[in-house]
Amino acid sequence: MLMRIMRNVSLAKHSTMRLGGQAEYLVNIKERSDIPNALDWAAQKKLPVIMIGGGSNIIWKDSGFKGLVMVNKIPGFKITKVDSESSYVIVGSGENWDKTVAKCVAAGLHGIECLSLIPGSTGATPIQNVGAYGQDISQTLVSVEAYDTKQQQFVTIPAENCGFAYRTSRFKKTDKGRFFITSLTFELTTENPKPPFYQSLQNYIDHLKIKDFSPAILREMVIAIRSSKLPDPAKVANNGSFFANPVVSATKYKALQKKFPNIPGWPVNGGKVKVPAGWLLEYAGFKGFHDRRTGMATWHAQALVLVNEKAKTTSDLIQFRDRIQSEVHERYGIKLEQEPEMLP
Repeated sequence: MLMRIMRNVSLAKHSTMRLGGQAEYLVNIKERSDIPNALDWAAQKKLPVIMIGGGSNIIWKDSGFKGLVMVNKIPGFKITKVDSESSYVIVGSGENWDKTVAKCVAAGLHGIECLSLIPGSTGATPIQNVGAYGQDISQTLVSVEAYDTKQQQFVTIPAENCGFAYRTSRFKKTDKGRFFITSLTFELTTENPKPPFYQSLQNYIDHLKIKDFSPAILREMVIAIRSSKLPDPAKVANNGSFFANPVVSATKYKALQKKFPNIPGWPVNGGKVKVPAGWLLEYAGFKGFHDRRTGMATWHAQALVLVNEKAKTTSDLIQFRDRIQSEVHERYGIKLEQEPEMLP
């Protein structure tokens, strides 16, 4: 199959925040062999290369990208039974993630149903070790298949070698840009999920007085919760949660409690405390906040979501982001970390 390489393509169309400059070149990657072919083409022209998925967790700079953008469209979905209790699920990295979850749930498989309605491609999920409601990618991932630009060949990376941690991996940190992910293999089970569940999900379950659970029931509830709090990026320009939940020392958290008695937090490894960034923004006055100067806003139901209402440039977004970070730091002494990746 011949690749169609396009010139001067708007990158705003390849980010759910719908901002950014132009790509000098762009190509859709529809099969694994397209990757080395595209890389060879770029090397001949001495161009840098970036590979992206659905654009739900990236923001493009106004300067665009003077190189080749590869858009992952690699398909594939296959379930292979391991035994009576588990199955391997092999998924092409270009598949839509929520559709992948839906297919697994329809097959009666448990392990990723709490990751329902998370936008983006399947191949992007291990990069950030995507997680929600007590589940994350590292818990069920068996391996990643990828093209290794260092070895110039396709490799299989076991999950234990992916360097997973909270919302990160080797693909995001130490080996950023080295691997182009082509497929993922998960091991999911046929058993039904068991309570207790993640607190906000458990509260919803208790409210509805649900006693029997299945992956389908949990998926339905997660979709209901997420839909009530988060805007659909297909309809409202946003990148989902814009800031990561900060982790502070126990001493810092106690000091915050004295000043803000209602501040929530939960213990994590190393005797530290994770504080919900959404709470920090909301009580700093940023819930449902509209900034006329930049055209940016925060979502009315979740302060953690930054929304592009009328912004024209990424610099508008950056200006609004900096304002939030500055005011939150001044109020709480906490520096918020941006979750969506700024490219290039």
